[in-house]
Amino acid sequence: MTTDPGSTGSAPPARVADRVTPDSPTTAAPGSAAPGSTPVAESGSGPDALRGRAEELLRSLAGPGAVLRADQWLAIRALVVERRRALVVQRTGWGKSAVYFVATALLREAGAGPTVIVSPLLALIRNQTAAAAAAGIRAGEIHSGNVTEWDAVYAALRAGELDVLLVGPERLNNPTFRDDYLPELAATTGLLVVDEAHCISDWGHDFRPDYRRLRTLMAGLPPGVPVLATTATANDRVTTDIAEQLGTDAVGPGAPGVGAPLVLRGPLDRESLRLAVVRLPRPEDRFAWLAEHLDELPGSGIVYALTKQAAEELTAFLREAGVAVACYHGGTEPAERIDAERALLANEVKALVATTALGMGFDKPDLGFVVHLGAPPSAITYYQQIGRAGRGVDRAEVVLLPGPEDAAIWRWFADASFPPEPVVREVLAVLADAPKAVSTRALLPSVAIGQQRLDSMLKVLDVDGAVRRVTGGWEATGRPWAYDADRYARVAEARRTEQRAMLDYLDTTDCRMEYLRRQLDDPEAAPCGRCDTCTGRYWPTGVSTDGRDRARERLARPGVDVEPRKMWPTGMKTLGVPLTGRIPAGAAAETGRAVARANDLGWGNRLRTLLADDAPDGPVPDDVIDATVQVLKSWSWSQRPVGVVTVASRRRPTLVTSLGERLATIGRLPLLGEVTRTGGGAPGGSVANSARRLHQVWDAFTLPPDTAAAVATAGGPVLAVDDRILTGWTMTVVARLLRAAGAPAVLPFALALDAG
Repeated sequence: MTTDPGSTGSAPPARVADRVTPDSPTTAAPGSAAPGSTPVAESGSGPDALRGRAEELLRSLAGPGAVLRADQWLAIRALVVERRRALVVQRTGWGKSAVYFVATALLREAGAGPTVIVSPLLALIRNQTAAAAAAGIRAGEIHSGNVTEWDAVYAALRAGELDVLLVGPERLNNPTFRDDYLPELAATTGLLVVDEAHCISDWGHDFRPDYRRLRTLMAGLPPGVPVLATTATANDRVTTDIAEQLGTDAVGPGAPGVGAPLVLRGPLDRESLRLAVVRLPRPEDRFAWLAEHLDELPGSGIVYALTKQAAEELTAFLREAGVAVACYHGGTEPAERIDAERALLANEVKALVATTALGMGFDKPDLGFVVHLGAPPSAITYYQQIGRAGRGVDRAEVVLLPGPEDAAIWRWFADASFPPEPVVREVLAVLADAPKAVSTRALLPSVAIGQQRLDSMLKVLDVDGAVRRVTGGWEATGRPWAYDADRYARVAEARRTEQRAMLDYLDTTDCRMEYLRRQLDDPEAAPCGRCDTCTGRYWPTGVSTDGRDRARERLARPGVDVEPRKMWPTGMKTLGVPLTGRIPAGAAAETGRAVARANDLGWGNRLRTLLADDAPDGPVPDDVIDATVQVLKSWSWSQRPVGVVTVASRRRPTLVTSLGERLATIGRLPLLGEVTRTGGGAPGGSVANSARRLHQVWDAFTLPPDTAAAVATAGGPVLAVDDRILTGWTMTVVARLLRAAGAPAVLPFALALDAG
């Protein structure tokens, strides 16, 4: 059995390596040898004794057969003896966590302060805490999930009862943590570890602005405090960027010298992985394939989906097919996430159906497979995710089931670029003029971007020193700031290049592992001899008629709830709209319905084509009408609507009018008229944020007198019909007009739901 020596996974000792493969030659960044530095003596007994102690500690972590790799020892020695800064770029399962846990134990034995580990995900923090405990290393956690425990954790740290503190990166700029805890923590830290360090880099596949604040933390460390950055997914550009951000080794008492960080980079092949691509034409084929082939995959594993909706749909379908699976995504409750992780670790489920919310944060050495329902937008991201499999077993299957809708879904989530300069300047001006800190919600009416993008922008500005997060929100620092348009454009182009590379991976006839390794600039990339293109052995693409039909029925089952807006956005008065607080019950819409979310795999595919920007306007197709009838039949309304009103559309007037007419005819309801559009935003509604969108549509609609009279005399709930619900504010304004005209209830209905 060939496994990864030094892995700190939770597998029993029998799964730890019983054979050690020599490392390939270390690749170091230019200048990383720290010329002129004078190493600190290892111990009174010399370097062999220190390495022997490191081996003992490794065995307590990873089992009696574990032996340090050559590069693991180089990293440990650099941290413990030379007190250097180091970057370790090694494949998943190589044993990077063993480096910092062994180094922690050695430094603590020498009297150093506790280690601080910055980790990106709660699941990963939980894994690391468990691994530390197994080796007798006392670890505490500070993150968003245990705010009430912060004082107790920090008290234990001050009392010397903790060896390791694991911190989520977002804590670094939490005002309470930054002001009350961070200064003392920086002064007493014995080792700083930056896990998943590619998050530091603009060029990393998972860049996070919170990580950039680590530069401030590193700058505040006393001289001679070592720093370790680790990642499994960094190409040359990312590696160089991280090394530059690590800076030089500090000079001072106890610090032997100065030099660029030590960079240890190894080959990225994963000998256990068998990569394959299975092309299937339709979502129902991919669902059926999974139901029919999951049991053929070894052990238990992960099935990644691109969206929360796809994860939920697939989970429901597989359960109906008798496959034991659990679901895991960003909307999953924390307790449910922990239970799902536990079920997979205990092999109580065949698979965890997950989004990237699982991502880097899962450690199961005997994970037997990783399947992707839909291709990720980057070959580097893909390599990182498949690296969860096969860490403690001889063979693991990696299967990618791409879909033609993948690129559209990538575009759906791609709006993460830095905003244009006028938007940024507008925010800086608002903060500069504000007499006190301004919350993100209060800033929204002043900018034409959404809250998530605004949050990200403020974090970048904070890192750049232009703004500062304080209790109550954000404030301007007054420091000069320059808009780096060239850099932002280069980052955006890099993302597009990554997407093209992922598409090329699907089509390659060369070795798939070699392709991924070349994307990561692995100089030793070579054919693996294991993937489908190397061996000529391909997974079957056929599925049973029954399986396809059942999957089609599940995916074709239309109908999603449309939750009504309940609160007016903050700050509307600053935009001249006299609205605040809760939307009055007498003006609000009821819970509505839509045929599908626009990014669903089933009806979402059909509706994306029908409602595409370049799609011609025309009468609603019969198959879409059939779906709307199914939705209306299953709608559990307390009182049946008594009439239909359409919402005027600039882009698709024929479609919306015909939809209203068909529904009125089929439901034997009167068509009461149309809510007309008199102005407002661009056709279809540009999405900035709730405040801006409501401002766009607030005066954009009116109720003609004949429609108002028909609604008033109808005497019951009104079905308000539109082609799509983008943010929900158009339908909120329309419902307010209809309620004011006398409708006792308004039931929104649309073909596609884009919100949420």
